[in-house]
Amino acid sequence: MGEVFTFFGLLSQDHDFLFLSHMILSAVIAMLIARMAMKNLQVVPQGAQNVMEAYLQGVWKMGADVMGRAHARKYLPLVATLGIFIFIANVIGIIPGFEAPSANLNMTLALALAVFVYYNFEGIRLHGVINYFKHFMGPVWWLAWLMFPVEIVSHISRIVSLSFRLFGNIKGDDMFLAVILMLTPWVLPLIPFALLTFGAFLQAFIFMMLTYVYIGGAVQADHIEP
Repeated sequence: MGEVFTFFGLLSQDHDFLFLSHMILSAVIAMLIARMAMKNLQVVPQGAQNVMEAYLQGVWKMGADVMGRAHARKYLPLVATLGIFIFIANVIGIIPGFEAPSANLNMTLALALAVFVYYNFEGIRLHGVINYFKHFMGPVWWLAWLMFPVEIVSHISRIVSLSFRLFGNIKGDDMFLAVILMLTPWVLPLIPFALLTFGAFLQAFIFMMLTYVYIGGAVQADHIEP
């Protein structure tokens, strides 16, 4: 389909440069949004603060359903930050002249590895190395020889699941949008834009939910608080 025009492409057509530029831009936008929301904090929230508080409240409630209120509040900063960053990285590719950095496997794999390392670190920190990996052996001792390697493979597969799900969906959305813009560049793309925006939100939501689930499993939040 040829080279897709991007504003950063005016500086360089190097693929790595374009990817890093759009990833940094997504991070900067996320920080600016957070800055706007916290600039003038008020008891009665308005504007950006109101939107951010509603977002954080929604993320916290999502986590509370998975791991309980206390744990959800503890890990809220991580999950909420991931959600904002991933959503912006997804949706920026819908804007003409920009590319979605989340359509690059390097970014999604890095995020998946960060979540993988973090939730395992939390599990080991809270329960110790022996008790944490003992949990991998299952409840029946005589099946430990089978359950342990199965659990190890299952946990490693989470890296693939997190990274390829996000990468594949956003990459497919970008290709779909490129085809639509070539065929009908004016009115008809308005409908795909709405669908792709929803898809960008959905993929960010799934990543946040799975992060909460994996952390919840690591810290063994079995008892949900009322």
